[in-house]
Amino acid sequence: MSDPLQECIDAIKPLFGDDADKAAVLCGQFAPITVGDQLNDAVVGLNTLYLTSCGALVFVMHAGFAMLCAGAIRSKNTMNILLQTVMDAAVSAIAFYILGYGFAYGIGDKPNGFIGDALFGLARWAPKNVALNPAAGDGWQNWFFQWAFAATATTIPAGAVAERLNFNAYLIYSFFISAFVYPVVVHWVWASEGWLGMARYIGYSHLFRSGMIDFAGSGVVHMTGGLAGLAGCIMVGPRMGRFDSNGNPVEMPGHSATLVVLGTVLLWFGWYGFNPGSQLLINTAVSASVVGRAAVTTTLAGAAGCLSCLLTAFFRHKAWDLLAGCNGALVGFVSITASANVVEPWAALICGLMGGWVFDFVCWVFLKLRIDDPLSAAPMHAFCGAWGVFFAGLLAKRQYVCDSYGRDCDNTYYIPNGLLYGGDGRLLASQVIGIICIFAWVFGLMSILFAVMKVLKILRISAEEEQAGLDVSKHGGSAYNYDHGLGKPEKAQAMGL
Repeated sequence: MSDPLQECIDAIKPLFGDDADKAAVLCGQFAPITVGDQLNDAVVGLNTLYLTSCGALVFVMHAGFAMLCAGAIRSKNTMNILLQTVMDAAVSAIAFYILGYGFAYGIGDKPNGFIGDALFGLARWAPKNVALNPAAGDGWQNWFFQWAFAATATTIPAGAVAERLNFNAYLIYSFFISAFVYPVVVHWVWASEGWLGMARYIGYSHLFRSGMIDFAGSGVVHMTGGLAGLAGCIMVGPRMGRFDSNGNPVEMPGHSATLVVLGTVLLWFGWYGFNPGSQLLINTAVSASVVGRAAVTTTLAGAAGCLSCLLTAFFRHKAWDLLAGCNGALVGFVSITASANVVEPWAALICGLMGGWVFDFVCWVFLKLRIDDPLSAAPMHAFCGAWGVFFAGLLAKRQYVCDSYGRDCDNTYYIPNGLLYGGDGRLLASQVIGIICIFAWVFGLMSILFAVMKVLKILRISAEEEQAGLDVSKHGGSAYNYDHGLGKPEKAQAMGL
């Protein structure tokens, strides 16, 4: 193939007395762009478009969380939970910009496996500080995509502590999670230097030469958010009237099944950015295959989880429970998120099905322990997230691991493999260690934070405010307006309307 630059030099060299150096300088300024350059630019553009689009899909999940949370609680607290969801996006964006992204992915002068040490405030942005695949371009889109995940982890605890948490306490824990707690877990599992994860595209891993597989974050995102919620709902205590004098649970149903279904469908939609988007690149046939497989396994796991919880509820209550089906779908998605890239479709069905059983069992245990979690956020995200991480250690397929993590199955000395596929147990051991470490880190730190706020008496609202509802007592009104020009339902009731 001819070299356009050399052709230019040969053509104009006589103008400079056959001085090739001067001709090269001039041609270097005006040399035509090669086909290779155009292809490289197209690859970067394609991957950037893909990642930003998937990041936008993940962000749409906030609309799903907002609707799901609003529908699953009593109407007098609707405005509060909606404001928290909006603030999750805003607070996490600032916290992740200032500190979180640097702790998660920053590579400074002394990189280590525990925590990042550069890129705070996105300062001194350079390829060496980000360690990106060249096909990703300069990587600005990576911050956007990863922030969408941080915002998701941050918003999960809101459902666990709904209807009784002080808004000031909410702002504190929201910043703490997205600035420090979550980014450190990200660094362990997803950063190239992280001690726990299976480093992508660089050909080696740190733990047992295997590392932990957590493709889109059953552990990193969902366990982190769910365990933070668990610590919160334990420390803040149950809602007034949730348990009677004998300790038996009293039903407190949410006020809108319609909003719950809308939220579930929006989350389902967003998960197609969450899981397939976690491949990060789509410029090769192998990457495209991983993306497609992740979309298939995500769909099947969610469907299996939906049917699992729906049928379990029917056998228990002899009624088709809409909310159980919605929870089951989300349970299936949480469960498959760790292994969507490395399991067969039939395995995804098993993952979602059994995830539904894990969820129902943990919800039953919570009631026995008098732990009040209005949205069952901790059972769904913390425990089903842990199940998803464990499941990857059982049924991850060797060839799919090579495809997803840039390994050469024919020439690499060791490729992790699921235990039930003949693996030697290294991958499963890595998964179990990951579960234990994430649990200890997140639950330990968040329990300390909530305990400090409890001692300072800023954790929970007063009994009077809880009785009136957070919308009236903290936000100056109601999420629902009524006729007759009356903006607040209590005014309407006072007038007998």
